[in-house]
Amino acid sequence: MANPRRKTIRIVLVEDNRILREGIAALLDKQPDMRVVASTGGHDGTLQHARRLRPHVILLDLGLRSQNGMRIVSSLSRRFPEIKVIGMGLIPSQVDIIESVEAGASGFILKDATIGDILATIRSVAHGTKVLPPPLAGSLFSHVIEHALKDGKGMIKNAVKMTTREQEVIGLIAEGLSNKEIAHRLKLATYTVKSHVHNILEKLALHSRLQIALFTRQDRDS
Repeated sequence: MANPRRKTIRIVLVEDNRILREGIAALLDKQPDMRVVASTGGHDGTLQHARRLRPHVILLDLGLRSQNGMRIVSSLSRRFPEIKVIGMGLIPSQVDIIESVEAGASGFILKDATIGDILATIRSVAHGTKVLPPPLAGSLFSHVIEHALKDGKGMIKNAVKMTTREQEVIGLIAEGLSNKEIAHRLKLATYTVKSHVHNILEKLALHSRLQIALFTRQDRDS
């Protein structure tokens, strides 16, 4: 039974494969904390759905045949910054992921992801966390650092004081390590690492681990 205090995540699903769309919608609607408020093949206006329904999350197939997925992500992020967009792709290239992040996507789901990963990504993004699939995150860090989110060069060195442990965590984030991997490397509990990451984000006024990695690289190069 659903917890009445739990906020229901309102979702708009945009996927032009009908079988896949109906399967994902059925899966999400079974969750006590999720509700698909609209499901579309992308032929009608995604922006209109966003304006009328005000969902928390939009699941968007970036390979839509009838529309430019990246352009939709960019328009949604610009017009409705409070709505979180999660891109979906079957075999995305690194460029696809980078472009989706730069366009304003808060997460990415591989279409062969497990049900658990799909649900976890939606919940995390809905609560403000930016998510990349674990198999892609590490290899993408260097590319995202070079090509995305270029504001604020030199902030770490010139504006913010970090503890020694926070500096260690920042360095490992820049290497592409997950919280669990950082915890193992530094012999810390995972929840302690999460706390350090949260503090780092707040100190730097950043929103994602990708931005931490970017600023670290820029600080080293400056």
